[in-house]
Amino acid sequence: MTLALTHAHGDRITVAYEATGTELFAYVYRPEAAWEAPKPYLHPIRTLSGGLVTDYRPNDHRWHKGLQLTASHLSGQNLWGGNTYVHGEGYLRLPERVGSMAHVAFEDVHAHVDSAVIRERLTWHPYGGELWAEEERRIEARVDQESGSWSLTWTSAVTNRRAEPLRFGSPTTHGRPAAGYTGLFWRGPRAFRGGRVFTAEADGGDLMGSQAPWLAYVGEHDGRDGHATVVFEHAPSNDHTGEQGTHPAHWFVRSDPFAAVAPSWAFHEELVLEPGDTLARAYRVVVADGAWDRDQVAAHLAGHAW
Repeated sequence: MTLALTHAHGDRITVAYEATGTELFAYVYRPEAAWEAPKPYLHPIRTLSGGLVTDYRPNDHRWHKGLQLTASHLSGQNLWGGNTYVHGEGYLRLPERVGSMAHVAFEDVHAHVDSAVIRERLTWHPYGGELWAEEERRIEARVDQESGSWSLTWTSAVTNRRAEPLRFGSPTTHGRPAAGYTGLFWRGPRAFRGGRVFTAEADGGDLMGSQAPWLAYVGEHDGRDGHATVVFEHAPSNDHTGEQGTHPAHWFVRSDPFAAVAPSWAFHEELVLEPGDTLARAYRVVVADGAWDRDQVAAHLAGHAW
């Protein structure tokens, strides 16, 4: 069950599962359209059998690209892409607020038997190009053949390089209800619209803004038979403690009109990062063939503790 890694320098890194020849994901780090807030992303992401579980530049939100770390409201700037939400005015086209995240260098890129690792340094910038933050990112893929799944562990450490605080927010912190999206964000394929969403405590219903250690999304494929399950888990250490006290993560989740999940780091209130301080986050995404239920998800995660 060896993983094979291919690096097209200046463009992307792909990781494939040699047992089936499936490309599990591509990590794309080349610059893209400025209006879409350029940043690295993962797309396509597939199950071990080849089922697609991400979307790319959908016509409703061109800046949604697979799985990416992003910031919708950051000290007045938009590193999310597209229009910017302004309280009382709605979404406005404000290109002077659209920033970017830039690849600097890879510290490590390797594959070994059932795992692959990408370690990267990035910088965060407002529209004017100044240095606002430096990030150290690590992405590890690991195959679990017995369960028919593989996992992606994403860790990021973002250090404020400004002389003033960085304020992480969201449309909800700026006045729009139930729009706390920011942080690690997944956009599912069109076929996943109306999929089943559940956590350890709740099944279906309105999970927007709720808290739980993990959240699962089950969707049915177009073009091929069967389902896929994508599980999002945040590390216990993600409950940030700072000057404003504890800052627990809340789930941004939609199954209609499209599939989207983000363990938001600024759903109900802003997160303030002081100059020189580092915001550390760790997430795990499990990509599985088939429609898992709550017991299957819980058992799998229990066997793969942080």
